[in-house]
Amino acid sequence: MITRRALGLAALASPVITGLAHAQAQRLRWAHVYEVNEAYHTEALWAAAQFRERTNGKYNIEVFAASALGNEPQINQGLTLGTIDMIYTGVAFAGASYRAMSISHAPYAMRDYAHFQAYRGSALHRELIAGYDAQTRHHAVALTYYGDRMVTANKSIMTPADMRGLKLRVPQAPSFLMFARGVGANATPIAFAEVYLALQNGTVDAQENPLPTIQAKKFYEVQSHVSLTAHITDSLLTIISGTTMRRFTPAEQGMLREILAQAADRCGAAIRSQEQELAAWFRAQGKTVQEPDRAAFRAACVPLHNVDVGWSRAQYDRLQAL
Repeated sequence: MITRRALGLAALASPVITGLAHAQAQRLRWAHVYEVNEAYHTEALWAAAQFRERTNGKYNIEVFAASALGNEPQINQGLTLGTIDMIYTGVAFAGASYRAMSISHAPYAMRDYAHFQAYRGSALHRELIAGYDAQTRHHAVALTYYGDRMVTANKSIMTPADMRGLKLRVPQAPSFLMFARGVGANATPIAFAEVYLALQNGTVDAQENPLPTIQAKKFYEVQSHVSLTAHITDSLLTIISGTTMRRFTPAEQGMLREILAQAADRCGAAIRSQEQELAAWFRAQGKTVQEPDRAAFRAACVPLHNVDVGWSRAQYDRLQAL
């Protein structure tokens, strides 16, 4: 027979047990370089909350935004060092470890958003992910649409000739050099967190990013022109370190993969919606938004697609056939 005293003791113990379970939650660190108001971060928070809830508080994923744990090369290194459990990283940065992974990042390798979506669901993409995982022993589990990259500057840019000799900030990843080489710009690698100041003080003349990023990072405050080059249809990988993945049960691994795939879908849809509206928003801020000669830009870049690259011609042809 359960006495009132036993029930009372059980009631007193419940908060203690709950508190202990909360205190013993396994802490995981998810790092990225994007701002807290961007969809990448808000969807990472959503995914973290989902995983915590569905594992009954067993895991607490803490999301570190805005380069708090380092720039892109550093957070990629953190996966291997064991100081970071998960990251968002551009496919260009993943390509530094497994070069073929950056095939979709070649300028004008993607025709449009529909082409990107076809690639995202393709056997080619799955094969490249498997190659990356085998090379690094980490696990790329989701691909998120990052957007079409556009050029900003303090001058009109309508053709590749307008970029000749321009000091163009590029991220610290090899495949970005292809675009700069194609248009004759002077590529200047600078960490993401330092771009605004570099534009402001004239260290570089121009930069390139998707419209939502240009807005979130406030690059438009120090640039007068936005040229809608759409030269790279970019994407981010969500990667879990191999060491961290081995901590999960098979059921937890499947659950986390499912949640992160959902977060990627949600985030990509939000970014796609934003970029379709932002040209008008930049014009409303007094910026000159231009429709450049994309055919000329494409003609300047496509000849470089299979010169000293990490993918095979067969892989490239499969991408173009999608």
